[in-house]
Amino acid sequence: MNPESWLVTWHPKASDRPTLLCLPHAGAGCGRYRPWQDKLGDAVSVVGVQLPGREHRWSQPHPSSMDEAAAQVVDEILALTAPDQPLVVFGESFGGLFGYELTRRLGLKDRAPSALVIAACEPPHLWAVTEHLRRDDNALNRLLDAGQVGMEDLDEESREFVLDILRRDARLVSTFVTPDEVAVPSPIHAWGGETDEIVTSRHLDEWSRYTTAEFTRRQFPGGHLFSTEQVPLTLPLLGSLLCSI
Repeated sequence: MNPESWLVTWHPKASDRPTLLCLPHAGAGCGRYRPWQDKLGDAVSVVGVQLPGREHRWSQPHPSSMDEAAAQVVDEILALTAPDQPLVVFGESFGGLFGYELTRRLGLKDRAPSALVIAACEPPHLWAVTEHLRRDDNALNRLLDAGQVGMEDLDEESREFVLDILRRDARLVSTFVTPDEVAVPSPIHAWGGETDEIVTSRHLDEWSRYTTAEFTRRQFPGGHLFSTEQVPLTLPLLGSLLCSI
């Protein structure tokens, strides 16, 4: 594993397989997707996007802007995948916003992904609400206490470490600038939790503005972390989507 790489691969032949590119929620690393490779099998390559400051890149400086991070990841995607290789981008919450930006940039290079799957994520024009998180540690602590980032059972030292990553991720989101409501040529599938009070079905429907291709919305049992809780439901759907392209 190259500690400088923004992409983590778990398939020995990742460059010649249909690829599922996974982007985790704020504060998380991509190691959570490692078991997905085993579950999806040899025919698919699962690739994680790993931002600096977490897991094996914990000592590296965090990117100063979304533009910097997206440019680095796009370059590595282009180097890893072939032009005719099926690519599905899957992003959870913050990872969904990042995934949209990657999809937009890849489309500008005539390498639009086969599909973008958004989980528990508001579209770009609604993300201004996250600005308060950048300044408010109390808000970040409430996210942890409510289990909305999946890390509520932490000791004090670990909690502070995760809070620091969340602060940096919130600052990264605040730098996100893109032309208003740019529609990508890739289909967008917006997924949400039936009891998610943060990202509702109304929010998910707003993603329809951001594609010139097919748009679908699907609800799953669970709340904001449904994609973590419902892997037995969501992962086969991702695998089927990728293999049907």
